[in-house]
Amino acid sequence: EHPVVLLPSHRSYIDFLMMSYVLYSYDLALPVIAAGMDFMGMKIVGELLRMSGAFYMRRSFRGNQLYWAVFAEYVKTLIRNGYAPVEFFVEGQRSRTCKTLSPKFGLLNIAMEPFFKGEVFDTYIVPISINYERVLEESLYAYELLGVPKPKESTSGLIKARRILNENFGSIHIYFGQPISLRSLASGIINRTQYNLKPRHLPQRPPEDVQSFVRDVAYQVELNQIANMVLSPGVLVATILLQNLPGMDFNVLVEKTLWLKDLIEAFGGFLEWPDNLSASRVVRSSIDLHSNIFTLVDGHVTLLEHKHTGLLTEEIVFEQAVSLLMCAFYRNQMINVCVRPALVVLACEMVQSSIKEEIFRSFSFLRSVFSKEFIFFPGSEDKDFDEGCFMLTKCDIIHTTPSEIMITDKGTIAAFFLSKMFQPFLEGYKLAYTYIVGEVTNAFTEKQYISGVRSFISRLIVSGTSKCYEALSSDMQKNILSSFVQLGVLKRMKSVSEATFCLEKKMVKETAEKLGLQMFTEKLPSARL
Repeated sequence: EHPVVLLPSHRSYIDFLMMSYVLYSYDLALPVIAAGMDFMGMKIVGELLRMSGAFYMRRSFRGNQLYWAVFAEYVKTLIRNGYAPVEFFVEGQRSRTCKTLSPKFGLLNIAMEPFFKGEVFDTYIVPISINYERVLEESLYAYELLGVPKPKESTSGLIKARRILNENFGSIHIYFGQPISLRSLASGIINRTQYNLKPRHLPQRPPEDVQSFVRDVAYQVELNQIANMVLSPGVLVATILLQNLPGMDFNVLVEKTLWLKDLIEAFGGFLEWPDNLSASRVVRSSIDLHSNIFTLVDGHVTLLEHKHTGLLTEEIVFEQAVSLLMCAFYRNQMINVCVRPALVVLACEMVQSSIKEEIFRSFSFLRSVFSKEFIFFPGSEDKDFDEGCFMLTKCDIIHTTPSEIMITDKGTIAAFFLSKMFQPFLEGYKLAYTYIVGEVTNAFTEKQYISGVRSFISRLIVSGTSKCYEALSSDMQKNILSSFVQLGVLKRMKSVSEATFCLEKKMVKETAEKLGLQMFTEKLPSARL
């Protein structure tokens, strides 16, 4: 009836293959898929993908208006003709951390434009959640996050990688969300008559209200993807093990997994839990599936590469960081389920007060700090705070009055668990802030910053001052740069070659206090740019 735009989450190269396979299996029209130029250079495979419906696009359109205009018109022609669904990833690229990435608006704006201009009566947008019990590229992602260059896509590389398919990767869950009608969504919000003032074939910059509308739709799609993610028992096991490094007793792990299962379901998470098996059997199956990350020996479960007892070196830290980031990848699948209640708990801890207004201010600050790490609908601080409080109250973790919030005696364990789950993010931001304030003297580029802060944190881990391996991730450090620019801690300056950053000294003390950071008085291991 109307054009359809499919927007799946993006965790693996397998995503677009699974989408086409499912539609083919149900005798539905195969989608035309936006794919990166990397695939076009693959001999034979590039042409096969094109014949299967892929169309290629550059990673960046910056500085080439002609290419943008031609590409945009091609996509709009596909939408107007409507003979097949158009598929692309609103995140823009695969998530190396399994957290949902902030949305990209360019392609979504192009897909909506035929509706805005009245060239189609309506357009349906379908959010789709794809979740893997075990992801094919898990180790590759960990190495990329630690600075190892991404291998170039090639046909020979694809053939060599066939042997990995002999391993067990568990289940794949694909959840098609409720289609979103643009016509219904835009009713009373977008005035489409403004497009009648110019010839419709001429490209024009979207007005402010349209840009805001596209942004809101993108965030709504991603929040729908998150809400419909199906979590496996391995996600719970990874989350618990990360809080009990280097390992723990198997029976205790089973007991804690069952406890976490109840908590996540109370928070509204979707769990795939086989009811016909005992809890110990389910946990054992998850450990067997992820045997490259954790191992069970003599009734004790440990994270691989974390058994080292001697002196740490930077090489050992790197090996440990790989296994920890792989484990964190699966924990991150459920992190958005817990983010709002967890931020309320963290806010309570940071203000060390039960006054609701102070807790809300701390919550709003944390929400803005982590706005690049987690997905929040723009401008909905009050709603997110109320939702977090509601979930905690429902589980009897906090007790609220019109003016106060207090953690209950019964909720102490759950509150501690939520706080500890998000501690790597908070500590990572504190370490980065300490590095920028104490170690950086000149303007710096993103590349210089990531290299310097990674060396700085690695030295702290070797010296035993920190255990925050997740702060070595380039994904976290890029998010920190964006967040600090948004908060006014850093100033971003454009140049011909690449952007540089410098510290806004007037914001140093205020931000440190809000982060609950005691600035170090002694000299930390040097890693100057």
